[in-house]
Order: sequence, then C-alpha cells, then structure tokens
Amino acid sequence: MLITLEGLDGSGKSTVAEALQDVLPAEETVFTREPTESWYGEAVNRSIGDDEADPLAELFLYTADHADHLSRVVRPALEEGKVVVSDRYSDSRYAYQGATLSGVLKRPMEYVRGIHQPFTRPPDATLYFEVPPHVGAERAGATNKFETVDYLGQVEENYERLIEAEPERFVRIDATQSPEEVIAAAERAVTNLLDL
Repeated sequence: MLITLEGLDGSGKSTVAEALQDVLPAEETVFTREPTESWYGEAVNRSIGDDEADPLAELFLYTADHADHLSRVVRPALEEGKVVVSDRYSDSRYAYQGATLSGVLKRPMEYVRGIHQPFTRPPDATLYFEVPPHVGAERAGATNKFETVDYLGQVEENYERLIEAEPERFVRIDATQSPEEVIAAAERAVTNLLDL
C-alpha cells in the first residue's frame, strides 16, 4: 500500500512522517519523501530557492525527481509487499505546480496531471493535513516563493479540487490542533488503513 502525506507548507506532514516511524514496523515499511535526496531532488531544491526559476522548467525538474523516486524506491518497495509512506508525492505537484503555472498555461493542474498520468503510481490513501493558508505561511516562516499566503491560497484550492475528484482516497486531518493531536489522528488513520 502507498500512503501519502499531503498539505500546505507548515501543516506538520514531516513531523507526522517522523512520528509514524515509531508506530509502523520498520521491516515492513519504507518511509520516503519528495523532493528526494537524489541529485534530481537537489536540483528541485535549488530551483525552490531561485525566485527567477522558470515555472515550466521547474515542473520538469519535479517530474524527473518523481520518476526517479518511483523507479528507485516506491515501485521496488511495493513489489516486495512493503507499505510505503511518502511525505509529499504527486498531489503536491498537481496542487503546487498547478498554482505556479496559473497564468502561464490554460488549465495548469490538468496539464501537470496529464504529464504524470502515463507513468505515476497513484496513492492508495492520502492523509491531507488541513491548515488555513495564513497559518501554514506563518508556521513555515515564508522563507521561499512557495510559502506566501496568496500562493498557498491557490494551492489549497487545487488540493480541494483533488479531494473533490477522489473523496474516498483522502483522509482529512485538522492540522490546526496541537502537534500531539495531529500525530494521534494520523496514527489512528494509518492503523485503520492497514488494519493494525
């Protein structure tokens, strides 16, 4: 099973990913993230820090990182019968790059999804950590171009469209709660998904 953790910057995904490592059996679970720590992921991180990066070029950096992640980590682990938990995955691309390409392309989120559709492996379940854009921006520190309130508002709208299209895949978690409550809700959701 492929479980992904999604939400705005500052919603607590990475904290939850770390906490889940104490709950799920290490020999049966692979924890991973996007951007990855590969050289593709390093290129993505460089582009995040570059306010002048071309948004279309940036999309293809993310897409290359995702393709490598699938072939090197996700698919092999799933083939071995392991559970994969990914801190960010393809929905981040659709929501974030869909917002970045707004005004550059017509129907940008559909364009990004269309590129991924032939090769990606859709998640089986997605925990969506909900925070208002202003809370996410404040928590994240607005340290880069993807962490402003206006931008995160567009990203939130894109996530809502994704959830509306596949409500059965998403588990909403109120991430405005304390970290302990958010972690507990995520642990309950994952143990239910995996029948633990």
